[in-house]
Amino acid sequence: MAKDKKSAKKSSAASFSEALRADPGTDLASIDPRSTPGFDGDKEAGQAALAELTDVVSDLQERLFAESKGGGVRSVLLVVQGMDTAGKGGIMRHVVGAVDPQGVDITSFKAPTAEERKHPFLWRIRKALPEPGMIGVFDRSHYEDVLIVRVHDLVPRAQWSRRYGQINTFEESVADKGTTIIKVMLHISKDEQKSRLTERLERPDKHWKFNPGDIDEREHWADYQEAYQAVIDKCSTDVAPWYVVPADRKWFARLAVMQLLKEHLEQLDPQWPVADFDVAAELKRLKKT
Repeated sequence: MAKDKKSAKKSSAASFSEALRADPGTDLASIDPRSTPGFDGDKEAGQAALAELTDVVSDLQERLFAESKGGGVRSVLLVVQGMDTAGKGGIMRHVVGAVDPQGVDITSFKAPTAEERKHPFLWRIRKALPEPGMIGVFDRSHYEDVLIVRVHDLVPRAQWSRRYGQINTFEESVADKGTTIIKVMLHISKDEQKSRLTERLERPDKHWKFNPGDIDEREHWADYQEAYQAVIDKCSTDVAPWYVVPADRKWFARLAVMQLLKEHLEQLDPQWPVADFDVAAELKRLKKT
């Protein structure tokens, strides 16, 4: 009964931010990866809605960028996490790629380099934070240090278990400096992942996307789900909540992330900077040229 009430609440939510927010205690296993919380339409309607959002988000992004030229310090950080094939690449192309690239800074975090391993795990993350006026995008992030590190015991348990608190402190300090953090977990089912991996193997034009290690990682599926549950329980905070986006339907995942970006930018309501020169005088000068 409790699950039914939760689903009803989500389907009638006023915004995607409300429908997708995952506070501590949210049961990840109870969220249907094929569901479309906050949206009642079909694929065609979802694709049309995504197209309509492009101009709106682009305008908000330009305003944020312009605001920084007038001394504004605000920025946005979009963190995208998910299992392999969950659709991170599609988010980068269809959502992030739909806005002006000069106002976006994408960082893809791979396994730490030898140099990065000499420093605390947040060192490379701090270096990649967005400048004022920018939308920073993390394709994977500092959460790898409590996901893959935890699943594969890459560091002692006592070490990775401390990182949850360190992450919360770090994100709070980032938010205090003017960065709005949007953390998205693309929630794909094991069956859908198998289908997408199968397609990559059966189609020659998809072979370049396939990594044999993806099959190895599937053997740890339950461990990863447990690790993601811990991330939600320990690191979904008021200043940086997690949003769980069902990702079995690619069109919905893209729409949801674009909508989350729009809603957060609208809350910021970035303003065009006031001219620091005499507009009338400059117009008069221009007419004489």
